[in-house]
Amino acid sequence: MFTSLKLPTMANSNVKRMGRGARYFGLTTLIVMSAANAQVTPLDATGLDASGKAKSELATCNSGTTQQDRDACLREVRNASAEKRAGTLHNGGDYSANAMKRCDVFKESRDLADCRARVEAQAQVDGSVASGGVMRRSETVVPAVPK
Repeated sequence: MFTSLKLPTMANSNVKRMGRGARYFGLTTLIVMSAANAQVTPLDATGLDASGKAKSELATCNSGTTQQDRDACLREVRNASAEKRAGTLHNGGDYSANAMKRCDVFKESRDLADCRARVEAQAQVDGSVASGGVMRRSETVVPAVPK
């Protein structure tokens, strides 16, 4: 007569190990796909997408994930929608020309030239827009006036 003895088998631990591997693979796939989806719709500095779809921008404003208060965000979405319907909405623009206009406050030619050199990226840049501002710094060597 034979009696069956239950011996621990490796099959059970292999199944557990394969299940854990499948979970890790699934989690990794989910993370990779989430990152790929996040790159589809680029966000501008306000946290809104650049698609121009008012419904999604209103939802973003209402969720509170933008860098501005809710009322200002909703006002900007409404204004942008009105400009889009009127055909006067311009995304982006000529930023370098706008920056050069800021140098027009300088009356002396040397100061004006220094400002333009800073704007044209001939300066050391510190900070970021997200942190509150960008500081452009350059040094100008001015010879001493002979006495």
